[in-house]
This record gives sequence, C-alpha cells and structure tokens, in this order.
Amino acid sequence: QRDGPPAELAQTGRMTVANSASISADIAGRYAQALFDLVKDSGGIDALSVQIDELARAYDDSADLRDLTVSPLYNRDQQEAAIAALAARAGFSPELANTLRLLARNRRLFTLPQFIAKLRGLIADARGEVTADVVSAQELTEDQKNRLVGTLHAKTGKNVKLNARVDESLIGGMIVKLGSQMIDSSIRSKLASLQNVLKEVR
Repeated sequence: QRDGPPAELAQTGRMTVANSASISADIAGRYAQALFDLVKDSGGIDALSVQIDELARAYDDSADLRDLTVSPLYNRDQQEAAIAALAARAGFSPELANTLRLLARNRRLFTLPQFIAKLRGLIADARGEVTADVVSAQELTEDQKNRLVGTLHAKTGKNVKLNARVDESLIGGMIVKLGSQMIDSSIRSKLASLQNVLKEVR
C-alpha cells in the first residue's frame, strides 16, 4: 500500500482548519479510548498517567519528534521505527508502545497531541480529577502552580491536575484551559482585543 495522506484528509476540496482538527480529535479519541480500556482492566492507570506526561514533555521539547509526526518525508516504516525507539528509551509499557506503533503504521501520528489530550481527560475522569492545561509566557514557580491549583480547585470543587508549558510568544500572562473553558489572561490576547477595537472605530 502506497504511503500518502491519511484517508480522512484525502479530499479534493480544501479542508478547513476546524474540520481537520475535528477529524484528528475523532481519530485520536478512538485510539486513546482503546488504550485506556485495556490499561484500566489491568489496573495500570497510574503508570499510564506518568508515561503520558513523559510523552507530552518529549513532544513539547523535541522539534524532531514534532516533525516526525507530520512530515510527509517519513514513510510509515520510518515513523514506526522512530516511535518504537522512543518508547523503548522511555520504558513505556507494552500497551502504550504498541499503540504508538499502531498510530505510526496507520499514518496517524499526526494526531499525537490530541491522543495525549484525550488520554489525560480519560485518566482525570477515572480519578475524579479535572485537567488544567496552562500555557504561560515564563515557567511557573512551584508556588505559582500551587496557588493556581488552589484557585481552580475552589472553582471546580475537584482535584486539579496541572499540565504546564511555556510559550514565550505570549509576551506575558497565561492561558488556562479547564475542560472546554478557556481563560486567557495573556498580553497577546489583550493586544489582539485592542487591535480589534481599533479596527472597529476606524
């Protein structure tokens, strides 16, 4: 079988970003649910949580890994070999390693961010937690993280798991995604809002 764009994306018309994101989330959701169900039955949710966090850090920290997942220059065999090597180095469980290899074999590695997000959501639900994805202009201190967790706990009444990363392009402030709710306090967002106001008064 010839390598090429995933069947879900092989359309003659131009696909909107929203449609593409929806398809990626749907594909990732199926793989994540299957892995979660398998691990849940064997009592390995805690171990999977740790490994998913390691995978997320690797994805955020490695431009090579991000390129591997989306570049058409890599065929499925190369993708599978590379992701299998990463899983072996990280000591991932056979269940997670096999799922990552399956994603590569089926040319679905481009959904890795959505796959990670879906698994985190499933794990949080199973634990009675809520996951907060935080993007800040600078790395948060432990005190800032603890205060943020406390604020979100008071807001939701649930235990909060924080997934934090840095995006220097924010200029300042942070973006917090709590479930489907987005809380944007970044300077970049405020500047964008100001620019929209200025356009309206011209």
